[in-house]
Amino acid sequence: MTVSPPRIDAHQHFWAVERGDYGWLTPDLAPLYRDFLPADLKPHLNRHEIDGTILVQAAPTVAETRFLLELADRTPSVRGVVGWADFAAPDAPDRIAGLAAHPRLVGLRPMIQDIADDDWMLRPDLDPAFRALVAHDLTFDALTLPRHLDRLLTLLGRYPDLRTVIDHGSKPRIRDRDFEDWAASMSRLAQETSAFCKLSGLVTEAAEAWTTDDLRPYTDHLLTSFGPGRLIWGSDWPVCTLGASYDRWVETTETLLADLGDADRAAIMGGNALTAYGLATSAYST
Repeated sequence: MTVSPPRIDAHQHFWAVERGDYGWLTPDLAPLYRDFLPADLKPHLNRHEIDGTILVQAAPTVAETRFLLELADRTPSVRGVVGWADFAAPDAPDRIAGLAAHPRLVGLRPMIQDIADDDWMLRPDLDPAFRALVAHDLTFDALTLPRHLDRLLTLLGRYPDLRTVIDHGSKPRIRDRDFEDWAASMSRLAQETSAFCKLSGLVTEAAEAWTTDDLRPYTDHLLTSFGPGRLIWGSDWPVCTLGASYDRWVETTETLLADLGDADRAAIMGGNALTAYGLATSAYST
């Protein structure tokens, strides 16, 4: 007997502003400049029958990662945490090993989009950190922009065993209708690597008055390139609320995936996240 995989929101955040290490989170971002914690997300999960989530870091500190792991320990809906570590630290492998000892840690995410050096990920001194991810069976979340994609392809060629998830489709510039170069690079990554890609974070890259048709060329390309077996749905809540409510993003996703069969939709909406983050699958298959 086989039952459907759980529905997983593979990209959400929690934060407490008073912690003080969210450099990007300023009063100018008024809708986001408050605490967002499990009680705030729970109604959305219940309403859309989301069984679990992947909680993703929002600050480049180990202190925030430990805060998220503590939240995960007391929040049953959190299936795993993608944290942060200093890949450039001389003792990075030891630091990564220490974090990996926590059973809820499933991956790490350097905030590449915020790093001034576009070649940062290719620095030789980061090699021990990437090898430590592989050694500890952790997923690398690639928070990249379109200009990073050629470098990401080079990086993944160096580490073919590195389980990788590209966040937010690498943030295509939808509001500017930039498509061709981004699309070509994403096709190469899909063809030449085993990376997964998140169907998330697109509404904040679109114009304020976006429509489903504005997103469709980008989501169709991701689906064509990565297929329903390597595309992963996430909300990017609460950041997504700058462009759409949780409800609207779920409804938009359902429209964008309407032509797929039930099994393919279920994979994108949950099953693929379990594979991408090395989580047990035995709970839903026999």
